[in-house]
Amino acid sequence: RNMVTGASTANLSIVLVDARQGVIEQTRRHTFIAALLGIPHLVIAVNKMDLVDWSEERYTEIRDEIEDFLPKLGAFRDVKFIPMSALNGDNVVEHSKACKWHGGTTLLDHLETVHIASDRNLNSFRFPVQWVNRPNNPTDRQLHDFRGLSGQIASGIVRKGQEVVVLPAGIKTKVADIWTYGGSLDEAFCPQSVTVCLEHDIDISRGDMLVGLENLPGRSADLHAQICWMHSRPLQAGKKYFLKHATQTVQAIVSKLESRINMTTLEPEPEPAALAINDIGAVRLKTAKPIVFDGYTTNRLTGSFILIEQGTNATVAAGMLSAPTEAVKPEYTDFAI
Repeated sequence: RNMVTGASTANLSIVLVDARQGVIEQTRRHTFIAALLGIPHLVIAVNKMDLVDWSEERYTEIRDEIEDFLPKLGAFRDVKFIPMSALNGDNVVEHSKACKWHGGTTLLDHLETVHIASDRNLNSFRFPVQWVNRPNNPTDRQLHDFRGLSGQIASGIVRKGQEVVVLPAGIKTKVADIWTYGGSLDEAFCPQSVTVCLEHDIDISRGDMLVGLENLPGRSADLHAQICWMHSRPLQAGKKYFLKHATQTVQAIVSKLESRINMTTLEPEPEPAALAINDIGAVRLKTAKPIVFDGYTTNRLTGSFILIEQGTNATVAAGMLSAPTEAVKPEYTDFAI
């Protein structure tokens, strides 16, 4: 539960393994969650090597056991194994004199040099609207008619004059201006927070989304997702929750529990009766109205959601959406009244 909330926006995950205990269920669980969350870079830090006399044989045994199940996850761009002793700082900042057989990098050096610049999706523009920005009694008269759409760019690049589609309305328009606190920009990219002004006055509110004309997202009320259950009360089919996706919140029902991941084998067990706390499984959901979304592997922001318990407002699950079966079909191709 703590790892899901803490690592949901991370680029790199460090899984700590005690050299004495080796690979345990928590090792498998945390590695699986890192893969599920789409974290592209993984470090396996084999700690307390000083307590096993810096045995290369023990290190190799742990590495081979982890490499045995990594192909089942298939999500990481790179995996680095580092033997270390945090107590004395061996292979943390400087190379250990007691571990001459390790010719690789230290932990800090790897963290400082790992390439993360290309981790973000810069191809498909997605801009969930968080707030319709209309200044109240502005001192500048030119701002009396100002109307912008504020939010964080989830993916892609937006430029002045670029054509965009407003979803779910399906209306096409152009970007007139892009504002930040520092002034107007010619272009902006994820994960910048900006205010976008459009050429036309269109009925847009919080929860709507501006998208580029290429690689359109999906739109559906029937969703398939992997979820991490985080509440002490088990999840059962038929339960209703609030589903918070990007900047909108809708009512949803868990219509079916399809499978639960066995953390020993990392294989799915079909049709479980319930998901207990810390369980991970595949579910079907039905929302009160269709949402605009991408698959989580394509876009971590527009492909993720949380489930909120009605009445208590407790966050009970984090979810990763499967790719839509078909792209949204805009109802209108041009601005219309």
